[in-house]
Amino acid sequence: MRAVGIILAGGNSRRMDALTDKRAVAAMPIAGSYRAIDFALSNMSNSHVQRVAVLTQYNARSLNEHLNSSKWWDFGRKQGGLFVFTPTITADNGSWYRGTADAIYQNLDFLRKCHEPYVIITSGDAVYKMDYNKVLEYHIAKKADITVVCKDLEPGEDVSRFGTVKMNEAARIEQFEEKPMVSNVNTISTGIYVIRRRQLIDMIEHAAEEERFDFVTDILIRYKNIKKIYGYKINGYWSNISTVDAYYQTNMDFLKPEVRNYFFKELPEIYSKVGDLPPAKYNPGSVVKNSLIASGSIINGTVENSILFKKTFVGNNCVIKNSIILNDVYLGDNTYIENCIVESRDTIRANTRHVGENGVRVIVEKNERYAV
Repeated sequence: MRAVGIILAGGNSRRMDALTDKRAVAAMPIAGSYRAIDFALSNMSNSHVQRVAVLTQYNARSLNEHLNSSKWWDFGRKQGGLFVFTPTITADNGSWYRGTADAIYQNLDFLRKCHEPYVIITSGDAVYKMDYNKVLEYHIAKKADITVVCKDLEPGEDVSRFGTVKMNEAARIEQFEEKPMVSNVNTISTGIYVIRRRQLIDMIEHAAEEERFDFVTDILIRYKNIKKIYGYKINGYWSNISTVDAYYQTNMDFLKPEVRNYFFKELPEIYSKVGDLPPAKYNPGSVVKNSLIASGSIINGTVENSILFKKTFVGNNCVIKNSIILNDVYLGDNTYIENCIVESRDTIRANTRHVGENGVRVIVEKNERYAV
C-alpha cells in the first residue's frame, strides 16, 4: 500500500477509573481474547499497510509486551515492520509526549525515512473493522489535504467525549469542535486520519516551533479554513472504549450474534497474540448461558450474559450475571457478581456478593490468591 501507519496508543483516560491504573487504554482486554489495539493493527495488516509505528507512553509495560513480536499481525521486517516508540531522552528533548502532535514530532525521523507518500493515523482504543484503502482512494479523489473518518451517532448519544464535525454538501469539514459540552451535531470524528506524508511533516514541525502539541486542536481545528479537510463517513460497527460504561457496553456487544459473527466469522479477520492455553473446562454442574469463555478458564458455577477472559477460575455455586471478568481471576465458592467488571489477577473471597446497583461497578481486590 502507498501509506505508512501511525497508531497513537500513549494516552490515559481518567474516565476508565481503576481499569487504567496499571495498563494503557489500548491494552484493555476485549471480547475474551483480544486487546483494543489488535483492531487497529489488524486493520493495518488487512489493508496491506506494511510499515506501522505504535507510539506508547502511559503504563506501557503490558502493551509493549503484547507488541513484542510483529508476527501475530504479519508485519514482516523485509516488507516494512512493526515499530514501537516510547518517549526517549535525547540531547534535544527531555520531556514526555505532551500531546498527540508532540508524540509524532518526537518520532519524526521515522516519517522522514519512510518512502510511502501517505500516512494513516489512528488511535489504539477503538473497536472496528476498516479497509483503509477505501479511505485513501477517497482522499486522493477529493484532492484533500486531510481526510477525517467520521460516523453519525444515534440521536441522544453522548457526543461530549468526541470531536464533532459539520460538513457541507461536498463533504468538506466546515466546523470542528473538540469534546463540546453541548452540540446540535451528531457526526463525530473517529480519530482516523489520512494525510500526505510530507505535508504532515511540515505541519508537525510548524506546530512544534510554536509549542503546540495537540493534533486535533493545533492542526485539524487550526487549519480547517486553510487546508482542504474532508470527512469520510462510515456506517459499520465502531466503538471507542475510553470510559467504563463504553468499555462495558463494547464488550457486551460481542454477546449479540450479529456483532460476534461480524468480528469472528466474517473476513477480514482480527488477529491477536496467541497464548498456549488449554480450552475452557466446564465441570459437572456448571451452567453457561449467552457468554464468552476464554481459553484456560475453569467453570464450576453459573455464568449468564457475561464475558470471562483467559485463566478465570469460577468456584462452586458461584453466580455471575451481566459481568466482565478480566484475565487470571480466581472467584471463591458461593460468590455472587452482577453488573461488574472484575480487574485482572484479582482473588474474590468466597461467600461475597458484588453488585453494581447504579451502573457498572469496577471491582479491584488485592487479596492473597489462596487466602481464606
